[in-house]
Order: sequence, then structure tokens, then C-alpha cells
Amino acid sequence: MPKSKSPAQKISSGIPRALIFSPHPDDECIIGALPLRLLRESKWRIVNIAVTLGSKRERQPARLRELQNACNFLGFDLIATAFEKVNLETRMKNPAQWRWAVKTVSEILAEQKPRAIFLPNKEDVHPAHIGTHFLVLDALKRLPGKFDCLIVETEFWGQMENANLLVESKADDVADLVAALSFHAGEIKRNPYHARLPGWMLDNVRRGAELIGGRGGAAPDFVFGTIYRLQKWRGGKLQQLPGGGFLSAKQNPAKLFC
Repeated sequence: MPKSKSPAQKISSGIPRALIFSPHPDDECIIGALPLRLLRESKWRIVNIAVTLGSKRERQPARLRELQNACNFLGFDLIATAFEKVNLETRMKNPAQWRWAVKTVSEILAEQKPRAIFLPNKEDVHPAHIGTHFLVLDALKRLPGKFDCLIVETEFWGQMENANLLVESKADDVADLVAALSFHAGEIKRNPYHARLPGWMLDNVRRGAELIGGRGGAAPDFVFGTIYRLQKWRGGKLQQLPGGGFLSAKQNPAKLFC
């Protein structure tokens, strides 16, 4: 399926932008706490890249409509690449298909010139999440060596042991993420995970207090939070960063990307 761009996709060099590489429609909402804050508080442009529209072809047109509605609600732009079988098996056994996907993603990166990229961590359990991780990294390797940006790894199915950032969300933002997830009607019909998102974000604070703040350290006074891992892409490779620690709702999230 060809790329589908929202009408607002004119590139402006004066506005920082972040790209979310979402393995499925709905991932943009689940891990969208920091992108939403960048949009609302720092006036960044957020572009969701729909890597797939799910594995059920009969559902893909409906999922695209649901995704567009969710992105419109949050204020995210949308590019739907709608690849098929984005996983390590395709990477190993179907190199022609994989090269085409990598080339497409590298062209998007070159065009968009993002300051930050959100993508699943390489141990996020679901094959499409892991495949998306390697798809984006392979695409980055095709770009000129001078290309650099921040890499923000996300988690949902598989937790990161070496995460380095816990981001607070206000209750209003959480409510809007839940509302955006509700547009993915076909998915929440089989599993009402939109209703469970606040509970997941509550538990992120419990876990992040020790994982990121250090064992025995003082916990942040957050209610809702999302865990990420910050790294830097520079010189054609990933570079480790010390991370942002705790980012409260009182802090401008753009400070992470200075």
C-alpha cells in the first residue's frame, strides 16, 4: 500500500519534529505521553509513521480510518507506510522485501529531518515491535554520516532493564491518550486496553522510581508516568546517554533534546 500523508505534511525547518515509528495502529497512543507533551508544551511537530496496519488485511482499511481519527484527535500528523510482515524472519529470509522497506523509511527520515525518533526497544517481545526496531536502525545506517538525532526507545510488551527516563503525564493528558485509544474501536472491542492504560502508567511510576531513580532513592511525586530510553544517533551508530532521569510535568520536555 502506498504512503498516505496527512494534509499538514509541509516540511518546515523552523519547527522541531519527532517521528513515532508505530508497529501497529494504537501504539502511537500507548507510548505517546512524551510526544504529546512535546506537541503541547514545546510546540513540536509530531509525525506518526504507521509501519503496519496489522496482519489482518480485511481490517486494514478500517484500522487506517481509526488511526487517522486518533491522530487527528491528538494533533499528530500521519504517514502510513503499511508494510507487511515487519519482523526478523522477513529481514533474514526475504532481503528484497526488507531492502524496499528500509529504503522507504530512509527516504522518510531524509525528508522529515527529525530531531527525535521514537521506536520500540529491540526486546519488546512482539515480532512486529522488534522488526520495527531493526527496520528503523537499518534505515538510519543508509543515511549520510552527518545525520544525527535523539533516539527514544519505548516499551510495552517487553520492559527495558536499562531505561533511563521516566516522564510524568498530567491527568488531562492521560485522559486524552485514553480517548485517542478509544478511536481504535476494532482493537479495544477484543481487548479494552484503553481502560487499562492509566493503570499501566501508574505502575510505570512504581517501577521507574527504582529502575531510573536508583534502588533506595526517593520516588518522584508522580501519579502517571511512561518509561523510555534516551540514546543518540551520531556518526552512523547509537551512542549511550546518561538519560533524563525524572521529567516532571513542571519541566519543559524540549530540554531533553537540547
